[in-house]
Amino acid sequence: MKKNLSALSLSLSLGSALLLCTTGAQAQSSVQLMGLTDVYVGSMKNAGDAGRSAVVGSGGMTTSWFGVKGTEDLGGGLKAQFALTSFIKVDSGVQGRFANDTFFSRDANVGLSDSWGTVTVGRGLAPNFLPSILSNPLGDSFTFAPVILHMNVPLFNGTGWGSTTPSDTGWANEIIYSTPNLGGLSANLHYQFGEIAGDSGKKNVGINALYFNGPITLTGFYERDQMSNPAAPSTYLGTTKTDWMLGGAYDFTVVKAFASYGQAKADNTTNKAKTTQLGVSVPVGATGKVLASWAQTTLSATDISRKTFTVGYDHFLSKRTDLYVMAMADRITNQAHGSSVGVGIRHRF
Repeated sequence: MKKNLSALSLSLSLGSALLLCTTGAQAQSSVQLMGLTDVYVGSMKNAGDAGRSAVVGSGGMTTSWFGVKGTEDLGGGLKAQFALTSFIKVDSGVQGRFANDTFFSRDANVGLSDSWGTVTVGRGLAPNFLPSILSNPLGDSFTFAPVILHMNVPLFNGTGWGSTTPSDTGWANEIIYSTPNLGGLSANLHYQFGEIAGDSGKKNVGINALYFNGPITLTGFYERDQMSNPAAPSTYLGTTKTDWMLGGAYDFTVVKAFASYGQAKADNTTNKAKTTQLGVSVPVGATGKVLASWAQTTLSATDISRKTFTVGYDHFLSKRTDLYVMAMADRITNQAHGSSVGVGIRHRF
């Protein structure tokens, strides 16, 4: 009996010690499961489509995703961080944004941060992403935001309309250096290794800058791309493509105004894609806002243009959950007109 009590006492003591050690370790680090689910019901027709589609779709306002992120305090202000996050189509449960999308195509990186800034290595954002979503009122909607559609979503309907962004919104095999915040100004330097045997010169490089000061938001980016994304491994695009944009927003309280302008071109053509975007966000009470955005992309050599206009309402039931309704008109020179409408729900966790 005494032996059993002694064994039980020792077991409890070891368990308490282990719990204390674990608690101490948790005080120095954190790992968080997080994500976002966004599903909408809609009637969709893009410019040039032969017909209309009734859909239950994923990612009406934000592409659905899930994953884990974490940090560890290493002492003296130095911290380690990691992120492993994946896109998912919530309407069907299929992983990724599209067929053959890599599993962790949103984030797969590790890094260090201190007063001098942050360095991350792995797969992360491309320079174009943050400036494009901060300078339009519909953010990162790959379904209804006109400028995001023009930049990042090619049409596979015979119009031949391609995205103006050279190489996805995220890059693999990448090193990113992010500066500390200097009076509201910060910048990110991006370098993607081409990893082509015998030709180490092929690469993607870029920079973006973000400035926030009260009601003012200013942003811009520049990319010089030779590698494809998100295919693993990346492959040579066959030419060098450049893409840049300047944008911003100003909050007048009763309305927030947005604007951006950018150009994209490739070395093997004289054609330039020139994109202008204007938009507004109008608060409605404490929990809602009316959103409207217009974008036009003109191809300089062919004088073909695409014009897209979206208007909608976004209503927050809480900080984590909102309901939205969006209507969009889409036009391309000499192509059948498109129009779409969607009603959806978005939840963050």
